[in-house]
Amino acid sequence: MATAKISTPGATLDIPIEGMTCASCVGRVEKALRSVEGVASANVNLATGRATVSLASSPADPQTIAEAVRRVGYEPTDTKVELAVEGMTCASCVGRVEKALKRVPGVLDASVNLATERATIRFLGGADVVARMIEAVEQTGYEAKEIRVDDQADRRHAAREAELSGLRRSLTIAAVLTLPIFLLEMGAHFVPGVDEWLMATIGHQESWYLQFALTTLVLFGPGLRFFRKGVPALLRFAPDMDSLVVLGTSAAYGYSVVATFLPGLLPAGTANVYYEAAAVIVTLILLGRYLEAKAKGRTSEAIKRLLGLQAKTARVVRDGQAMEIPLDQVLAGDVVQVRPGEKVPVDGQVIEGSSFVDESMITGEPVPVQKAEGAEVVGGTINKTGSFTFRATRIGADTVLAQIIRMVEQAQGSKLPIQALVDKVTAWFVPAVMAAAALTFLVWLVFGPEPALSLALVNAVAVLIIACPCAMGLATPTSIMVGTGRAAELGVLFRQGEALQSLKEVGVVALDKTGTLTKGRPDLTDFVTAEGFSEQDVLRLVASVESRSEHPIAEAIVEGARRRGLALAATESFDAVPGFGVSATVEGHKVDVGADRFMTRLGHDVTMFGATAARLGDEGKSPLYAAIDGRLAAIVAVADPIKPSTPEAIAALHALGLKVAMITGDNRKTAQAIARQIGIDEVAAEILPDGKVEAVKRLREAHGRIAFVGDGINDAPALAEADIGLAIGTGTDIAIESADVVLMSGDVRGVVNAIALSKATIRNIRQNLFWAFAYNVLLIPVAAGVLYPVNGVLLSPMLAASAMALSSVFVVGNALRLRRAKAPIGTEGEAGRSMQPVEGRA
Repeated sequence: MATAKISTPGATLDIPIEGMTCASCVGRVEKALRSVEGVASANVNLATGRATVSLASSPADPQTIAEAVRRVGYEPTDTKVELAVEGMTCASCVGRVEKALKRVPGVLDASVNLATERATIRFLGGADVVARMIEAVEQTGYEAKEIRVDDQADRRHAAREAELSGLRRSLTIAAVLTLPIFLLEMGAHFVPGVDEWLMATIGHQESWYLQFALTTLVLFGPGLRFFRKGVPALLRFAPDMDSLVVLGTSAAYGYSVVATFLPGLLPAGTANVYYEAAAVIVTLILLGRYLEAKAKGRTSEAIKRLLGLQAKTARVVRDGQAMEIPLDQVLAGDVVQVRPGEKVPVDGQVIEGSSFVDESMITGEPVPVQKAEGAEVVGGTINKTGSFTFRATRIGADTVLAQIIRMVEQAQGSKLPIQALVDKVTAWFVPAVMAAAALTFLVWLVFGPEPALSLALVNAVAVLIIACPCAMGLATPTSIMVGTGRAAELGVLFRQGEALQSLKEVGVVALDKTGTLTKGRPDLTDFVTAEGFSEQDVLRLVASVESRSEHPIAEAIVEGARRRGLALAATESFDAVPGFGVSATVEGHKVDVGADRFMTRLGHDVTMFGATAARLGDEGKSPLYAAIDGRLAAIVAVADPIKPSTPEAIAALHALGLKVAMITGDNRKTAQAIARQIGIDEVAAEILPDGKVEAVKRLREAHGRIAFVGDGINDAPALAEADIGLAIGTGTDIAIESADVVLMSGDVRGVVNAIALSKATIRNIRQNLFWAFAYNVLLIPVAAGVLYPVNGVLLSPMLAASAMALSSVFVVGNALRLRRAKAPIGTEGEAGRSMQPVEGRA
């Protein structure tokens, strides 16, 4: 990451410092800060936990300031803010705004996104730094406002509507004024008899006067927006797309004005007018901007849909009365009532009642989940049948839905490594186009046929207008916006936008076993009885005995009996034999449950279950046995069962050409049995929690880039070590925070969907970049007139304006195709679908 340089001397930074506990801490931090070259003075306040740093005339770098504090053992807290930036039209604008922001004292890093029209800034300091950022953006020629969490959605929507409304109005006025100009000038050229009719009715010179009046209204009415932005940019020697439009239209208009009112100043035979070119260019570019703004509005529909999931009101019980209040007035600890068909307003815990809740917006699972007392509910989910009351635990920005929205927005606003090439090219693109236009003018003026001056002007204007840094600037961010938004709808949250590009490059996917490939809890998987015994009767007796034990295996057997609706009986004479098993009397029956060695000790021959025991061993399960009244009655297996979706996910990963590895603490025999069962390629078994990082490193050395999938606290280091960490959304907060991608459903099939979306999005970005670059590479020479010596073809400025407008619309439209991306595999009805629509017809 490039370090931002501070350029404004005499500035003051107000920096929060974590970890200070006494006056000694204050002294150390102050000494460290004052030792930094470029810091004039530093004062640290222990009560507020903040440092006030005054910068010298040759100011210090904020990164250096932060590192100085870290070196003495404390942590300076940087702040992140988002600014809505209005007026950007192309990648050149993005570069200028980023440079302006990075020059603000205290700014560590700034990233500007053309598609979202946002700037994301990390900085050291307080509100005064934000004010300086806004001022810096405005001095660059754009409008900036801080985005606040509470009103950003409404304000964004209102701003988008205002922009569309303004463009629609300007386009309508421009089109109405341009049509007569176009008919007067072009009709005379292409429709026989029109020229004679015009000469007889209006007159040649009068026609020019009328075109002059109408074109002036177009340029300095609807077209004034280009001059307001383009001229200041030219004066700052930082031209952008608006500057190109200004130069092109001004050249055509100025030449025409001279030809109309002072024709004697022009060489003989060159007094022609190009009013229609100037007017039509403004109209067509306004049309392109309008279509582009309309399409860009659709790129954020995933966020709109997520915001639409939020309830507007909540039914809260206060002072014994139930009242309907706005969502933003709900407090943590409030008791909230939810009736059938209503949305759960905020996150909380059920305290009364029960129901089934549709959580598909969070997990992607279509089957409603039962909620009873003690269960967690999530804001935005839909209550189906019953009613319940819950206590609000997380509200506002802390709810799961708000966090999802925040993650998606952060991913949408990020830059991918592939963007670096675009940034390098666009930094010099507009000046290069201006140079190409000047060269075109000179070549045609010196070497062109008569009227050389007119042809030189027309071709130079065409070069200025055909160039489109807009398409280059939109190519990457629009695809990221749509791709990450669509991923969120499919239950895949890209916490880091960079993961979109990196995920498609992995060669091996390593998965934690417990809780990722398996359900993460012991379950009764096998219960086979000997001849002459009833399965239900034996299970009821065995579970009754195990109900006295607190061992996880015992709990799994008891839960298995309860799921079958079996009522447990009271036990007598319960006796546990450590390392062997348990015994008790149930309803007069002597029941013994334990390992094979316990049965042998009691004199039972377990070879009658030899075939079953061998099968269980191959499946990685350790069998237990049960004897009733001195007879061997059943063989029992408890294991952490494989999730039903796991084999399908492994097969899909293989279909993508990936190696699949499993990392587990299980013994090697059990791990290899599970691997054979579900098709795992490589097993790292008997791995202690702190050994997962080494296992990830070994797999990377063997297979290249690695993605690690896990869900537990002990998976966090491995998630961070892997090139891409994918956390199961049902796992712990620490695991999720360490990951680059979160799979909300807790389903391993989400890994396949994440990789497929990554491939589709990067493919889409490359298509956009190819179109944007190829368009300019091919059409700028055509506009300059390279085909004229071959076949006499010249590209008129009007056609250039049409092509320029369409290029941006094409790029945005291509990105929008990602909205139709389907999950390759999924739950209920989704399986087998491919992401082919991404490559389909737009």
